Amino acid sequence: MKVRIGVGMGPLTGDPAEFADLVDDLDGLGFDSLWLPEVLTAPTLDPLAALAFAAAHNPRLKLGTTMLLPGRNVVRVAKQLATLDRLSAGRLLVTFVPGLAQQPEAGAVGVPSKEKGLRMEEAFPVLRRLWAGETVDHRGATGEWEGVALAPLPVQDPLEFWTGGMLPAALERCGRFADGWLPSACTPAEAAAGRTVIDVAASAAGRVISPEHFGVSLAYAPGPLEPALLAALGRSRKGVDPATVVPAGRDALRRFLEGFLEVGFSKFVVRPLARPESWRTELEALADAVGDLQT
Repeated sequence: MKVRIGVGMGPLTGDPAEFADLVDDLDGLGFDSLWLPEVLTAPTLDPLAALAFAAAHNPRLKLGTTMLLPGRNVVRVAKQLATLDRLSAGRLLVTFVPGLAQQPEAGAVGVPSKEKGLRMEEAFPVLRRLWAGETVDHRGATGEWEGVALAPLPVQDPLEFWTGGMLPAALERCGRFADGWLPSACTPAEAAAGRTVIDVAASAAGRVISPEHFGVSLAYAPGPLEPALLAALGRSRKGVDPATVVPAGRDALRRFLEGFLEVGFSKFVVRPLARPESWRTELEALADAVGDLQT
C-alpha cells in the first residue's frame, strides 16, 4: 500500500511569489501533492487557474482540487481538466464535490441543493466518455448537444476522479461512479464503515474500486482547539465531538493518520484550519511530524 500525503491550502493572498514559494517548499519537503479547494465565496484562489500556475512553475508536484461539479457546463469542465492534465504531464488529481450546504456558498453554486447529487450522477458518465475520446450526444439537466468530441485528451488514460461525502447517497454515488473516496471530518471507524457501503455499491454496479484509492482530507489545528473553533466545528457536524475528528497538534495529527492507516486508508490531504503565520515554518514542522509515514 502506497502512503501519500498532500497538503491542502485554503486562504491565500494571491501573491504570485508567495504561491510559487509554497509550491517549491511542498516539493522540496517531500510532500506528494498540493490541494486547493473550490469555495466560491471564501478568500481562496480559483483552483484551475492556480493549479495551472503551479504546473508551469514546478514539474514534479501533483496537483489536486476538491472541485465543484454542479452548476458547471460539462463539456467545458471536461475540456478544462483535460487541458490541465495534458499541460501538467498527467499530474492532475480531482475530487468532485457538490459544495457546501451553508449560505452564501450554497446559493452561489447556482443549483438547488436537492438537485446537486442528481446532476453529478448525470455528468459523471459524460465526462468519462469525453475523456475517452468518444463522440457524445446528450440531453439532460446538465445540457443538450449532439456530436461533441474532446481534443486534446488527457494524458492520464483514464483520467480518474474521486468523490467525497459521508451521507448514504454520497457513499452510494461513489461506489457506482467514482474511482476513489476522499471524505473529511470523520473518524477511522466512520471511514471504514463508509468504505464498506461503497464497496457494496460498487460490486452491485459491476465495478471494483482499488484498495489504494481510499483516503481522507484531514483538517488539523497546530495548537489547542479554541472555543470559537470548537463551536464552528460542532455546527458543521451536529452531535459529533470535534475533538474526535480534528487533531489538535501535529503529534495528534500523526496519531490520526496512523489510525486511518490501520483501517486501510492510505492517501491523505492534511490542511491547517487557519492560515499559518509562516507557511514555510508550518510545512517544515508538518514534514517532521508526518513525512516519514509516506512509503
